[in-house]
Amino acid sequence: MPIIYPVIRPPSEAGNFLLQVTSGCSDNNCKFCAAYKNKRFFIKTEKEISEDICFYSQQYPDTRRVFLLDGDALVLPYSRMISVLDELSSAFSLLSRVSSYANGYNLLKLSLNQLITLRKRKLSLVYIGLESGSENVLKYCGKKTSAAQISQAVLKAKKAGIKSSVMVILGLGGKAFYREHVFATQKILNQIQPRYLSLLTLMVVKGTPLADEAISGKFIPLSNQEILQQAYNIILGLELEKTIFRCNHASNFIALEGRLPHDKNKILSILKSALEGKVELIDERLRCL
Repeated sequence: MPIIYPVIRPPSEAGNFLLQVTSGCSDNNCKFCAAYKNKRFFIKTEKEISEDICFYSQQYPDTRRVFLLDGDALVLPYSRMISVLDELSSAFSLLSRVSSYANGYNLLKLSLNQLITLRKRKLSLVYIGLESGSENVLKYCGKKTSAAQISQAVLKAKKAGIKSSVMVILGLGGKAFYREHVFATQKILNQIQPRYLSLLTLMVVKGTPLADEAISGKFIPLSNQEILQQAYNIILGLELEKTIFRCNHASNFIALEGRLPHDKNKILSILKSALEGKVELIDERLRCL
């Protein structure tokens, strides 16, 4: 079955086989997100998924990495996920990694033994949208999973041997929650010690509830300078022991990457230069589109 567009995938999954096992997002209530607003959520049939695996294995037999679409493939029943992973291993002899977006609540519904079994079948990386460590910010934005639940999910996945790539959205909460967003996010990241950490930038997209609030004045977005300062402040307070850091999403207007803590001072120096106007920004994307 052809891929149902649009599709969203992490920058690091570019060039990997994208296997669509679901369409849309199982939650789809976050007031800032427009990614799946016009896309009905459903799980593809076993036949559709099997046909896609068969077709792509013939076209790209040397595939090593597979990313499961759409918004949260772990919404699949456990037995269905086992079948998908087994089919992938059978179809691609060189397969080394399967990855997926994951909502915290769908990770938590799986037992530790089930997660270990998925890891043995090469599901070794999940991308989790923490968005903010602040429960108030998440509640305001309509996020279904709490920060505490996401923390539990990341630590549970880590115990099973599954790495987590945690995403934080700069500017989420706007001016009203500026400081709380910074300090609560620092605290939870230091607790969970993610293997990967990505900073994205809030884009207020036309047609979302957040855009309506921005137009009415209820939500006040941060300026470019405030976004840069927020990134600086968050990174300054991080005490991570072994994390690969990226700030290279299409939403960002400054590209940063490195390893924490090794490159922390270098990253902070670049952000300081940007705040002083010494670094050219990629684009000014903080707009109601």
